[in-house]
Amino acid sequence: MRRPFVVVSGLSGAGRVTALSALADMGYVAIDNIPLTLLDDLVQSTTGKPGEQAPPLAFGIDTRTFGFDPRALLRRVREFKGHQGLAVQLLFLEADTETLQRRYTESRRPHPLAPDRPVVDGIVEERRQIGFLRDHADVRIDTSGLSPHRLKQILAGHFALGVAAGVRISVMSFSYRRGLPREADLVFDARFLKNPHYEPTLKPLTGRDPAVAAFVATDPDYRPFVDRLQGLIGPLLPRFDAEGKSYLTIAVGCTGGRHRSVALAEELAEWLRRSGRSVTLLHRDAERAEEAGGAG
Repeated sequence: MRRPFVVVSGLSGAGRVTALSALADMGYVAIDNIPLTLLDDLVQSTTGKPGEQAPPLAFGIDTRTFGFDPRALLRRVREFKGHQGLAVQLLFLEADTETLQRRYTESRRPHPLAPDRPVVDGIVEERRQIGFLRDHADVRIDTSGLSPHRLKQILAGHFALGVAAGVRISVMSFSYRRGLPREADLVFDARFLKNPHYEPTLKPLTGRDPAVAAFVATDPDYRPFVDRLQGLIGPLLPRFDAEGKSYLTIAVGCTGGRHRSVALAEELAEWLRRSGRSVTLLHRDAERAEEAGGAG
């Protein structure tokens, strides 16, 4: 068994601390913000006693780290990947500029690359300096629209310890009015189906309610659509397994993210579970759609 080793980097304010906390909760020894020159010592000092299995390691580093050099970091990651005893993955966290600005404003902290200038100047400069790392990362996560809880779910999908082999799957419903989920790998549109929103008795319910699911299923195109989705997704999963993909997010959207997409996501998740897959299910906008009165 090779020792799991996750190197966490990315844009300042994109969630490195949250990621390291999540990895620590999973059982990793999580170390943040030490100079890259000490990385070899860190690996050696956390190997444990002779004959014992070394604990998994998570190492956080970004532009706030003393002497940070992104190209030197990439070289070290490649060197560690050649080490037979380590299973190294580079995790790159990012977010859009508006989200990063808001997070810095809320925390009232200056950007490390622009301590006496507007935050946006630091964000632009940081993208210029380390943007190339994104292309070399094993896992990239855009945290712009993610709550800390959802980010932890995604990280668990990629890096959880002691789970069954094979790609782990997240199925989620969403509202197109609130935008595509950035973390989605496969996206399907359910807006062509009959809409329960216009049925007075069904409008206050969600796709998790049997009456709504039954109504959506009466659409003559529903079953052929589900069969085609299963026929598309089913053959892909063994190929993802063979390629070593650890986590797959399947997103289903409708107008309000409350009825049709929820019912379809529920059915897909149940089908995948019956197939023996590890599945998490999330309805991103179901409750918010109720508050906003959005069509589902």
